[in-house]
Amino acid sequence: MAYSKIQFQPGINREGTAYDNEGGWFDGNLIRFRNGHVEKFGGWAKLGSNTFLGTGRALHNWMSLGSNLYLGVGTTWKYYIKEGEVYSDVTPIRATTTNGITFAATNGSSTITVTDSSHGAVADDFVTISGAVSLGGLITAEVLNQEYQILGVTSVNVYTITAKDTSGDEVTANASDSGNGGSGVDGAYQINVGLDTYVQSTGWGAGLWGAGTFGSSSAISATGQLRLWTHDNFGENLIINPRGGGIYRWLENDGTDTRAVPISGITGANLVPTLGLQVITSEVDRHLIVLGADPISGSARSGAVDPMLIAFSDQENELEFEPLITNTAGSLRLSSGSKIIGAVKSRQEIVVFTDTSVYSMQFVGPPFTFAVNLINEATGLIGPKAAVTGDAGIYFMSYGSFYLYNGSVQKLPCSVLNYVFSNMNVGQAYKINAFTNSENNEVGWFYPSGSATEIDRYVIYNTQEQIWYYGNLERHAWLDSGVENFPQATNNNYVYQHEIGYDDDGSAMTGVFVESSDFDIGDGNQFSSISSIIPDIRFLQDTNSGTVNIVTKMRNYPGESLTTKATSEISSSTTKANIRARGRQAVVRFESNDDQSGQGNVAIGWRLGATRLDVKTDGRR
Repeated sequence: MAYSKIQFQPGINREGTAYDNEGGWFDGNLIRFRNGHVEKFGGWAKLGSNTFLGTGRALHNWMSLGSNLYLGVGTTWKYYIKEGEVYSDVTPIRATTTNGITFAATNGSSTITVTDSSHGAVADDFVTISGAVSLGGLITAEVLNQEYQILGVTSVNVYTITAKDTSGDEVTANASDSGNGGSGVDGAYQINVGLDTYVQSTGWGAGLWGAGTFGSSSAISATGQLRLWTHDNFGENLIINPRGGGIYRWLENDGTDTRAVPISGITGANLVPTLGLQVITSEVDRHLIVLGADPISGSARSGAVDPMLIAFSDQENELEFEPLITNTAGSLRLSSGSKIIGAVKSRQEIVVFTDTSVYSMQFVGPPFTFAVNLINEATGLIGPKAAVTGDAGIYFMSYGSFYLYNGSVQKLPCSVLNYVFSNMNVGQAYKINAFTNSENNEVGWFYPSGSATEIDRYVIYNTQEQIWYYGNLERHAWLDSGVENFPQATNNNYVYQHEIGYDDDGSAMTGVFVESSDFDIGDGNQFSSISSIIPDIRFLQDTNSGTVNIVTKMRNYPGESLTTKATSEISSSTTKANIRARGRQAVVRFESNDDQSGQGNVAIGWRLGATRLDVKTDGRR
């Protein structure tokens, strides 16, 4: 017997062919590399049983001076602050109506027509109704006086809702529901919702090229673009901004039963931007910065976003934005590019990305407050969330490449570059979110593949081993460990903790595998015969119930399809697996064999060592 040790170079390589990449890994899913060895991903579990409404696009956690732990969750519909198990809705109120709402019901229908002069709502907006009385039948005061999501908008004065009881079940009107709800009905309208999916010809770039005055600001509707949130702390208080919308503040002292309010309307506020594309706090020097702010026009703000304008407050005062010789408030306008895409804080600077350029923004003190230097004007940011601060600098994705900024912009060599970008839905690029998993030395990006309109894949760069791998996983927002002990992410209206065990929220983690590139004997001049496998697999749990399948595939020529010759179930007690496989080129695939029936083998982690094959030449034909 002639056993040969098979050890492959770490990382996935898809830049060549499976045969050209001999000695490496060619495909995988839900695996990572640690010290050169393949291992199964860590698992995840829901962070509590409560849910939120909408798709979670942004996460931010912090701790107050009183040691209260908060998690901010920005969704397509709302903004929540999670404390303990409770999601508190702090979405700002856009408008209120006093004694001005009436209702009309139709016998046998749950649809209620609501009349409110100039309500300003769009479909899917939320309104909280109070002060209504029964319509006379099943549409009681209790049914009417609660929060509703608007079903459709008929006109500037009329919209519809679906009647429900307090448990959320639909209520159908009867013939007695002929009233109008009374004369004292109030409505509190939350800020307009944004889009859950990017639609071409909305937002920046929708108009004709050259339309308007060069360098002028342009009106933008926050409802006409993908709903994305940015948020940051100013002290223990929270500043939030829906992209293209208003700037809001939530006070920690007021508690989670209060809503965020426009900063521009707070007593003492002076020339605070009313709109912006992103908010960020300069932590060391304590300035509130609004990127893509509306400019000052006379004695007020213009109310139209300037996508290249950066406005910043006075030091230690988020309410003061008027530039005076006695303060450090001010603004500056970038010149390279057409719009600010996003910004990320690092240790000593704020890095600002436009669609074509990279800028460094640093505090220098009076009289200029901030200095902005153009670092690179050959590349931009693919989406507002596509940059993240990692161990060696700021990692970001542009159109067609990955980069590292650590004083200068460097392109990252990538062994899966074409695989990722040739199968990416760039039309939904604003959904791409960069993330770090510092405990595993990983920087990555969640992105939508192919024709998918939602995130369904990830690509990871291991910064320690400088290798790449990828897989399928739907996560819309991510937070690394830090304030919390484990990374957190959003999906399916839940927040999940990651790196918890080795299962999918108590169920089997499906689709876990790694597959080698083709390998042969003597450059494929002769056929090879594989008769047995001696596995080297370490199970990462204190159990003897784990199993991994080793699949052996063969083909005679690179252009042929692979044929599965044997599937061997390997446990901790397996010494050898006998197989019969013959061909010029061989491929081995390791895949989880988690029990799909829930009988106990659903949380088994594993790591590969140096598997050995009994391989011998078997002639030329």
